[in-house]
Amino acid sequence: MLHTAYCKVLDGKARFEGRSSFTTWFFGVVRRTAQEQARWRWLRVARLERWWQDASVDGKGEDEVEADADDRVAGLQAALPRLSPRQQEVLHLVFYQGLTIQESAEVLGLPVGTARTHYERGKARLRHLLLDEELS
Repeated sequence: MLHTAYCKVLDGKARFEGRSSFTTWFFGVVRRTAQEQARWRWLRVARLERWWQDASVDGKGEDEVEADADDRVAGLQAALPRLSPRQQEVLHLVFYQGLTIQESAEVLGLPVGTARTHYERGKARLRHLLLDEELS
């Protein structure tokens, strides 16, 4: 990702106009590059999941498959706010921004072990909440 940000600067796709310090501007370029790459990763995963669902539908109608996916998304959106704020932050950085746990720890100013604990506990709590919802 950092390499891509450097290439944007060298190719002139990102231009420093002096409205902020160079460091602030460059971190903005890196942040936007990371967001773009995370978005592309998410799109690839979504396409792969869609393909996988289409391949494994086994007689389910398209409406049923979409309803199942909508239910899962709704369940996840309902469960996420029930996590601690720190767990939400770590999970967001890892799953949506594509950072490693170590990178997430650096962003949040946490020791790596603490970030890893929040990550594991957050995943376990989500799993528990989603299973409870499924059973009810």
